[in-house]
Amino acid sequence: MDAIRVTVWRGNTVEATHLVHVASTGGDQRGDPGLVCHFRSSMKPLQAVPLVESYNDLTDDEIAIACASHEAETAQIEAVRVLLARAEATEDDLELGLQPGRPHGKLGHNCSGKHAGMLAACHANGWPTHPYRDPAHPLQRRILELMGPGDVAADGCGVPTVAMPIERMAQVFTMIPPRIVEAMLARSDLVGGSRADDTDLVLALPGWIAKRGAEGLLCALSPDGVGWAFKVADGSARALRPAIGQLLGIDAFRRVPVHNSIGETVGSIE
Repeated sequence: MDAIRVTVWRGNTVEATHLVHVASTGGDQRGDPGLVCHFRSSMKPLQAVPLVESYNDLTDDEIAIACASHEAETAQIEAVRVLLARAEATEDDLELGLQPGRPHGKLGHNCSGKHAGMLAACHANGWPTHPYRDPAHPLQRRILELMGPGDVAADGCGVPTVAMPIERMAQVFTMIPPRIVEAMLARSDLVGGSRADDTDLVLALPGWIAKRGAEGLLCALSPDGVGWAFKVADGSARALRPAIGQLLGIDAFRRVPVHNSIGETVGSIE
């Protein structure tokens, strides 16, 4: 079937269109399921596997924040601090930069939970703490082993990411260990945050987990074990909600209002 077409309206005029490709392990496809892109932050639940393999006393908060692209909300920052304490590490040990306009320094980076989890995994296994983001580091080798073959490049926060067809992303998402699924369900608010697409999807569809990534990517797992991958061809994340709403039956996602700078509704994305 054709890709899902998402239209951006301002008044009665179409200002833009986006094509969304979809793959699922249940056979529901739209557009090109062989479309290749990088897994980006949708890969975080798999990047948390070495952490979960290393401890048997992790809380839901610790696991969820390791899977997160967070909004630097108070509970999220506190969860990052807990993971850093487990790693016997500090903010200075996080191998990432600063994100302009976000509070709390490196802790406020939306990937700080993932990095704190990586430091904790290194601490538990006696692996060198630095440079933990090197593809040759034992931590990253374990993650890349889980992901399988694909072009390896540096993600926005500096750690390796892997490119693959979205149909394989959907399959990989079914490999998330039950303990990680459990934590993402329990603390979906930590995984994304207020108004985040992945958190809102989980709130709309109880029993699902979801993780958004850069360049218009979102992957999800249904309660019956079906993996999904949604990818906006031009990388615009604003097209995700209407496409997800259409395919997964989330009415609140089907139409996203467009506002001007004084809060008036001037159009829609649908």
